[in-house]
Amino acid sequence: MRVLLVVYDNGSYISWFPQGIAYIAATLRANGYETEIYSQDIYHYPDADLTDYLDRNKFDVIGVSVIAGYYQYKKLLAISEAINRSKNRPVYIIGGHGPSPEAEYFLKKTKADIAVIGEGELTILEVMEAIGKKRSLESILGVAYRVDDKVFINDRRPLIKDIDSIPFPAYDLFPIESYRLLRMPHCSNSDFVMPLLSGRGCTFTCNFCYRLDEGFRPRSNENIIEEIRFLQKSYGVTYIAFSDELLMSSVDRTVSLCEAFLKAGLNIKWDCNGRLNYAKPDVLKLMKEAGCVFINYGIEAFDDQILKNMNKALTTKMIVAGIEATLAAGISPGYNIIFGNIGENKRTLQQGVDFLLKYDDGSQMRTIRPVTPYPGSPLYYYAIEKGYMKDCEDFYENKHTNSDLLAINFTDMTDREFHEALFDANKQLLKNYFRNKEKSTIEQARKLYIEQDASFRGFRQS
Repeated sequence: MRVLLVVYDNGSYISWFPQGIAYIAATLRANGYETEIYSQDIYHYPDADLTDYLDRNKFDVIGVSVIAGYYQYKKLLAISEAINRSKNRPVYIIGGHGPSPEAEYFLKKTKADIAVIGEGELTILEVMEAIGKKRSLESILGVAYRVDDKVFINDRRPLIKDIDSIPFPAYDLFPIESYRLLRMPHCSNSDFVMPLLSGRGCTFTCNFCYRLDEGFRPRSNENIIEEIRFLQKSYGVTYIAFSDELLMSSVDRTVSLCEAFLKAGLNIKWDCNGRLNYAKPDVLKLMKEAGCVFINYGIEAFDDQILKNMNKALTTKMIVAGIEATLAAGISPGYNIIFGNIGENKRTLQQGVDFLLKYDDGSQMRTIRPVTPYPGSPLYYYAIEKGYMKDCEDFYENKHTNSDLLAINFTDMTDREFHEALFDANKQLLKNYFRNKEKSTIEQARKLYIEQDASFRGFRQS
């Protein structure tokens, strides 16, 4: 059986390697299915080209995976239309964080045949076998499927316990020469960067998170190191962007991984998503020694009551201590703050701005976005319960028009007041960023001309 997996175009100059699709491709190929990738993201093919490609080539199954965003939703609809127009339309499967919480709506909207709900590696194999043998899908866990205009939703599939058993992503099916040009904080122009998952899931339950799977399942240190060595040897990768939701899932896990990196002599730069609960000076010192240059922290707010409302399991005291320890260790911290959760106001927004200005080290441009109640998150169901929106269709068709604009207003402010406050906050942050850039560029010029710095390579912007 032949399978075509579509990587949609998100309009980026350098695209993020599609890890989810690559894991599914590896699983399919390891089980004897001929698998091909349609890289719309790299080559920016128009959607009509996909229809032509399907008309010229015969596939048994086509798959598309998207996350829960306004752009991804619209893109999925456009790709679905292109697939459904084909004279040789294959069995059409959708998956990812976008369709999983509201599979029935997405199946009806896209006219796809099957939706894989949640983790897909085991599910897709059972689905492929059923398609090949023309069997019913009714006994397959983790799927929803459409029969004419009726949708059937099966029970969820238990999570894969041993994720070391999952094959490495099928890197060779993708144009890695393009993906490795990804730029991350503190990578040099000569670095090749690739994302890598060190584990799946998260131990925390923030109210805005749409993750469906409970808990955290780490890969073994040996399995992670083996994949890093493969990327170094095969593609010259010098920087790993750990893309899992929470590499710093505990102090013990973080220390164990860093010690393993040092023992293996990997000699690689890396960044990760971290938790300020675990940002202790001795842990951070070890992370720095093991090659960590940047830790992206989900701070979300700088007010104790708002953090409590979010179920963030953080306090402002913990945030300050963790950020100061990170900076002291010589690692750049990433600051993620959102605005508009339950109980927020102009004062809590300004507290977030003041925090960002105080601890800015210039490693990234930072702005503040409104909180969005994506389907699957507790905040999504709260919004429906309170009558702020009707359902999934209302969210995607009417409310969520852009990730930087308000979808649902959980504050006591009017929508206009909300956007005016967010404009003022981001104006402060943008001015600070470009003011610092101006200072650093002028200092470059001073060193060049006054100190005659021969290492200068030109006033280049990237």
